[in-house]
Amino acid sequence: MNAHELLALTTIDTDTFVGVGPKYPWGGLYGGQIVAQALRAAAATVESALNPHSLRAYFIRSGDHNEPVHYEVDRIRDGRTFCTRRVVARQAGGAILNLEASFQRDEASVEIEGITMPDDLPGPDELQSDSWSSIFERAIVPGAAMPAANGRGSGRGAMWARSVDPLGDDPLVHWCMLAYLSDDLPCDAVLAAHPMTHEVDHDRNDVFLASLDHTIWFHRPFRADEWHLYEMTCHSFVGGRGLAIGHVFGIDGVHVATVAQEALLRDRRTKP
Repeated sequence: MNAHELLALTTIDTDTFVGVGPKYPWGGLYGGQIVAQALRAAAATVESALNPHSLRAYFIRSGDHNEPVHYEVDRIRDGRTFCTRRVVARQAGGAILNLEASFQRDEASVEIEGITMPDDLPGPDELQSDSWSSIFERAIVPGAAMPAANGRGSGRGAMWARSVDPLGDDPLVHWCMLAYLSDDLPCDAVLAAHPMTHEVDHDRNDVFLASLDHTIWFHRPFRADEWHLYEMTCHSFVGGRGLAIGHVFGIDGVHVATVAQEALLRDRRTKP
């Protein structure tokens, strides 16, 4: 399955769509896939002149790759400048994701770059390619190459990523692909912040780690089939929940999106 097949949806009726996904190495479906397909379903019910500027998704239960996912869109509001959609992704066992997305008509304004890409990181061509999917290329930035968090978080992670397939010129496809890619790193940042990460055997499944929710703010146009840096920092860990916040930068340093995710982390080892 390539990126275009992954993001393709079948229309059932005006507000219902169906998507499918491959079997992933860990079994089940990948959360980023469900977020990307839900965003595409929402956009299918919106005037083409309005573009997504933000989304918030809650992961409810694991998906099953053996059956399709139905996306039911609720048209919450249609305004002149903004519109809002709610999407529930369902399988036979019930809802697996709830997503809300907001869309905005292009609006001219001053642009301010309030965040910058970390300095002196190795580029994607200087790193070894490593990906668990044939849909995207990934190059992990070693922890030793990351600058200190300077009091703004503990666990850190960064990767360069891009779609393997050229995605064409439809901006929506690139937004959906960024949504897909953005779910890959946050859990790693939470795990890196926890002292448990140096004590457990990950091959023995000593750790339970799952995404709880996922938020994206889209700031500027971009191409997800070109290299972008995804960097995340764990800002808080309490109640078993780690909050990772990060940014997506073009290879030229332009800040194109902001991502936040809470992850649930549990120690599976037997307690004395």
